[in-house]
Amino acid sequence: MNALRKCYKRINKGNRNNMQTKRICLWSGPRNVSTALMYAFAQRSDTQVIDEPLYAHYLYNTDRAAAHPGTAEVIASMSTDSEQVIREVILGPCKKPVLFMKQMAHHLINIDRSFLYQTLNVFLIRDPREMLPSLTKIIGKPTLADTGFKTQHDLLVDLRAAGQSPPILDAQLLLENPSDVLCELCKRLGLPFEVAMLSWRTGGNSADGVWAKYWYQNVHRSTGFAPYRPKSEPFPVELEDILDECSGYYEVLRDGAI
Repeated sequence: MNALRKCYKRINKGNRNNMQTKRICLWSGPRNVSTALMYAFAQRSDTQVIDEPLYAHYLYNTDRAAAHPGTAEVIASMSTDSEQVIREVILGPCKKPVLFMKQMAHHLINIDRSFLYQTLNVFLIRDPREMLPSLTKIIGKPTLADTGFKTQHDLLVDLRAAGQSPPILDAQLLLENPSDVLCELCKRLGLPFEVAMLSWRTGGNSADGVWAKYWYQNVHRSTGFAPYRPKSEPFPVELEDILDECSGYYEVLRDGAI
């Protein structure tokens, strides 16, 4: 714990100029309305957004690449070198005062995570009973690693030990009351809330990755956060084992959700 705190202080002291840009990493799992949240931040007058900058790195280094649609296209579209991405994209120049990066927690494999001590970190979670059936439609039966829950949990523990207090959002609470949740999130990030965050045009965003056509159909048809509707279909029996693995991590994370 002490080593992490010392690392956090040392990095921040040596990079004060770089920290003039408020860099926000949203650590989400898949199918968590993370793209809608990215679109919300894209409407802000002071913010540039980036879509999953570590996706190609992840696909290049995981044995789960074959489960992801458009793998070759994603790898061809962006750098697979995590050090380059961190240096040039995550911590690189930004034209606006705020840089919001939609990140998937499970992309953090074979990566030096010390850059996280230079960013503001936010977690987005979703009840696995609702997330898992949605994810299965795209990648088949997921593993615990595919969901990002354990990575989110472990990352939260590390960041808290380093002195950070990352906000945690739950997808259901966000959809039930987007204005209040976003207002509180902005407050915790030291940003003014902008009403423009609550709506956007249909058809996607220029920041979308090339994988958007496989994953973003619903949000492309939307003009804002859709009202929360609980799933009416029975939970698939074949996913009960992975549900049990995810639920413990989800409950711990949800305990601190705003």
